[in-house]
Amino acid sequence: MSVEPSTSSLDLTYPKYMVFCVVVASLNFFCIGWVTGSANLPGTITHACENGIAHVQTSMLPDCLPMSDALWGFAVASFCVGALIGGLLGGYIQTKLGRRRTIFYNSFGYTIGGILISCSTSPSMFIVSRIICGLSCGVGSLTVPIYVGEISTVKSRGVMGTVNQMMTSTGILLSCIVGLPLSTVPLWRINYAIVTVPAVMQIILMPFCIESPRYLVSINKLSEAKASLQRLRPNTSIDMEFYAMVEGQLGSNAAMAAISHSALLTAGTVEPDYFMIDSSNTKTDNGKSKAELIFNTNKRQLIDAPLSTPPLPTPPPIYSKGSNSNPGIKETKTPMNMIQIFCDPSTRRVALIVILIHCFQQLIGINAVMYYSTTMFTKVFNPYMSKYMAIVCSAVNFLLTVVSIVLVDRTGRRSLLLVSQAGACIFAVLLTVGYVYSINALLVLSIFSYVALFAVGMGPVPWILISELSPVYASSSVGSAAAAMNWAMNFLIGQCFPIIFSSIQGHSFLIFAVVAFTALLFTYFKIPETKGRSIEDITAGLQSASD
Repeated sequence: MSVEPSTSSLDLTYPKYMVFCVVVASLNFFCIGWVTGSANLPGTITHACENGIAHVQTSMLPDCLPMSDALWGFAVASFCVGALIGGLLGGYIQTKLGRRRTIFYNSFGYTIGGILISCSTSPSMFIVSRIICGLSCGVGSLTVPIYVGEISTVKSRGVMGTVNQMMTSTGILLSCIVGLPLSTVPLWRINYAIVTVPAVMQIILMPFCIESPRYLVSINKLSEAKASLQRLRPNTSIDMEFYAMVEGQLGSNAAMAAISHSALLTAGTVEPDYFMIDSSNTKTDNGKSKAELIFNTNKRQLIDAPLSTPPLPTPPPIYSKGSNSNPGIKETKTPMNMIQIFCDPSTRRVALIVILIHCFQQLIGINAVMYYSTTMFTKVFNPYMSKYMAIVCSAVNFLLTVVSIVLVDRTGRRSLLLVSQAGACIFAVLLTVGYVYSINALLVLSIFSYVALFAVGMGPVPWILISELSPVYASSSVGSAAAAMNWAMNFLIGQCFPIIFSSIQGHSFLIFAVVAFTALLFTYFKIPETKGRSIEDITAGLQSASD
């Protein structure tokens, strides 16, 4: 397939293979949505059916798993505990295995957990199985946004990142729709097992996806990284994008060497199997890496001959014959662990921004509104209609997530966050007024508007920012800390809000209004706009601001 040097990969928007990889990876977030929503409608029949632990409908399994309301609340939220653990471990796992293999193996957690839940014979088995699903939720919620951000084109990165939240919304919505007819004995078991379907689909399709070129650069596999990027950007010149990618991680020396000798680095390259890949930095007989050998044997050509590539985003350094500088490939920055990201001033600033916006995503109260929407709707509708209104609420969440896909690369991430947080603050106050003073129309309008405005900005954007704000060598640890805190706050809201709501009823939503206003101020002063900028440009800007 011929390459058109005049067409830069920076001008691409939605290459088909890239979109395929994004959609396949984002199936993880469909699983997260299903795990989150699957316990909503069949919840009562799961833990409080008429026959209890008796084997009436089937001889092998009890009709349901009797639990107190407090224990059931913990059982539902227990997957957040697994997700917290998975988020903490996910950074190390994806650094060692790579993005693609991590996503592939992570799908087995949903498969195993879903099957075990459907076969549960006791509350403890149900809870442990939910925790197993949660482990995959935590690892996947970290790895997939990073993978999607690293493989997406500059012009489509926002849209591609929003696909994750759309998949989550789709999973929640379908779990509610399917949960209605399955809220019987013994069909409730099938409802929890359905998560295995998208998980198995991901297991089948993920081997057809390619490894992130930025990850390959981070481990000094430059030829494989270039082949990966070319596969993701077909029929275009990738020199400018690849130069910036290598320069951002390995320095301008390595970037110049990689671009200047692209013909040698990619000669004879075939589509690799990244599950069984050998390092391109393998040592030769004289102890030097292949990349270093290529550079040194062509040093005079590098000095005397001009680069036969399109103009580079930043001019490479010029080496004179008498220079003492080493023009060899620069050593990769070692991936930072959780402690190191807080010791380094530049990465500490990035880490705090990403972690705090993820905490705000949960503390703003979306899960409390979604979980208690049925209860609040019973003030206006009968219990049967309230279930359908809760489904409509999930549909609003899905539809406005689709709207965010259209807006995120047009208006920008920061703008969507500000609108979302301001709207959440306003409608949390109006929701309180409608609930306390029994203004039914205002109550219903506030619930739908609150969910809609959350879905536009605070739902998808924090996950996009993990890969956009973090340098590759710190993204695993920063993302791991952010994902862990996100799930910890999710669990905290799930356990604390019922107590708060039982004490002060509708006034509890004023707490979320205060959080939303605080998040608004934080976003306005601390979060930069990332629309239309490469990851390397964004991280360089944040680092220079910290100096």
